[in-house]
Amino acid sequence: MVVSSQNQEHVELKWWEKALFVQYLVLKTTASFKKTEIIELSPKVELQFDINGYLTIEFTKAAFHFSFLVDILNIPANATWVKDGVTGAGGNGKGNAINQLSNPYGLFVDDDQAVIIVDWGNHRVIQWKKNDTNGHVIAGGKGVGNGLHQLHSPTDVLIDKETDSLIICDSNNKRVVRWSRRNGTTQGEIVINNISCWGLAMNNHTYLYVADNNKHEVRKYQLGDTNGTLVTGGNDRGNGTNQLYKPTYIYVDQQQNVYVSDRDNHRVMKWVKGAKEGIVVAGGQGSGNALTQLSLPLGLFADIVGTIYVADSSNHRVMCWTQGAKQGSVIVGGNSSGAAANQFNGSGAVNFDQHGNLYVVDFSNFRVQRFPLE
Repeated sequence: MVVSSQNQEHVELKWWEKALFVQYLVLKTTASFKKTEIIELSPKVELQFDINGYLTIEFTKAAFHFSFLVDILNIPANATWVKDGVTGAGGNGKGNAINQLSNPYGLFVDDDQAVIIVDWGNHRVIQWKKNDTNGHVIAGGKGVGNGLHQLHSPTDVLIDKETDSLIICDSNNKRVVRWSRRNGTTQGEIVINNISCWGLAMNNHTYLYVADNNKHEVRKYQLGDTNGTLVTGGNDRGNGTNQLYKPTYIYVDQQQNVYVSDRDNHRVMKWVKGAKEGIVVAGGQGSGNALTQLSLPLGLFADIVGTIYVADSSNHRVMCWTQGAKQGSVIVGGNSSGAAANQFNGSGAVNFDQHGNLYVVDFSNFRVQRFPLE
């Protein structure tokens, strides 16, 4: 990621996305770009984002003070996507071959546009590199079970770049597990036990957020913490603004605000950091297919200005809700249930690559669809 600073230097931060601290700045002269100086910061400098996504770094070496806008995905307000998706993984019927999926749910898109998919029905996590016709199993796939080499109906995954590992919701084993991405890894380790996890998120402050589908809450955990801190819900199931009912996928922004797909309340909730109650930011008008409604929402993403992208699973569509909007708009799908390129049969997790292309899990068509940004 390359950004410009206020003093007209050319600055590159390495691995900022999942890091709490930065250790190196690469400085190049603006005029010719011929002179390069790598400055090592000791101690490492903490990353601090403001509400607009600006990152300020202050350090004494060479008396520099940088304030610049980082390359957090900010989708243009009038963005549209190609309506016919391209199958990026699966699409060869239900099965356990390496070119097949079985009711996939979770999804993560890596920096190189590799798609990492939680293959729920095959009890595995599988990776499809861009333009590949076959996937590669990177966790599980050893049959259903609770061994450390096994998964049981996993639902979500993310990459922790600090440790170069996968963090997986191993849902029916009631645990969160970590699998190294190093070649030769054959088993994971338990990070959190005795939790009915469904969705995961991690922010730049290295907290891991987990949605507990049975306790109707979201907790955040620091490394080594097994109890966590309650951040949303936790007041039994219900439709109050301090309650959730079967939370699924979650998203955490740079200010540690938490967005939750509150599935059985057919809404998306936002909890501002430290708040005791949430705010309905999408849906909440009962189950239905009007533009004011959602029906069993799943996948969730929020951009830097608070625009929400949500998989409206039972309406077979993905919707966009701008901040403060009373109704959303359909960006892909919404053409009833089906297997055509412009249809879903249950829309699941959603994610974007660094170019703004949209990826959607089409779970009952056993595929992942990619929708290029127009």
